[in-house]
Amino acid sequence: MSKLTGKVAVITGGNSGMGLATARLFVKEGASVVITGRRQKELDEAVTSIGGKIVAFRGNLVNLADSERLRSFVLETYGKVDIVFANAGGGALGPFGTVSEADFDKTVNLNLKGTFFSVQSLLPAMNDGGSIILNASIAATKGFPSFTVYSATKAALRSFARTWTTDLAPRKIRVNTLSPGHIVTPVLMSVGFTQAQSDEYWESHGTRAPVGRAGQPDEIATAALFLASDDSSYVTGIDLPVDGGVAQV
Repeated sequence: MSKLTGKVAVITGGNSGMGLATARLFVKEGASVVITGRRQKELDEAVTSIGGKIVAFRGNLVNLADSERLRSFVLETYGKVDIVFANAGGGALGPFGTVSEADFDKTVNLNLKGTFFSVQSLLPAMNDGGSIILNASIAATKGFPSFTVYSATKAALRSFARTWTTDLAPRKIRVNTLSPGHIVTPVLMSVGFTQAQSDEYWESHGTRAPVGRAGQPDEIATAALFLASDDSSYVTGIDLPVDGGVAQV
């Protein structure tokens, strides 16, 4: 039997990168999946490329109304939630001393407000014994230049996982964070990098990892599968770095 047979998973930001790779693996492992995103064309392409038990929800989860609509959509489509992979995020980069209020608000809204309210809105639909996975970052513990606000928001996600673990313990809902390292995705372009700058960044920073390369979205997907499945039934409240060792040594 596949590891997620009979489970319903919601993956925010599931139309590209790590979210898309995770959606593909979850469907392969037997889950019924809902992916979210803000661009209908990319959502449609993701659903078509994966096939099987997957549907898309278009919305901006920074808006509480869209988070509430997401819960209704999931309940109408599948009737329950077993797994939430809160993967959507992003923001604006800039060194301390140059950050605008708009950039600050954008990053905080995407990574904190969007994550908090999308997960909270899904809680009434979530089965006891479920799994919540927050996509954090090694930036939460590293002092990367220009990542000042982004890093702080990712550190806050780690704090969410700790407090939600205790808050949701009576329902036996496990909460963990994943902390990706340098994973080759379009995320840098979402914070202002060009394609050439993004490619150079992944190549140069990937070689700094003990494994000697940047990671791939599929390597985050397999870690998310571990935290979503019964393989991690005695794992909650942790942060799981998937970074080739770069933030560990």
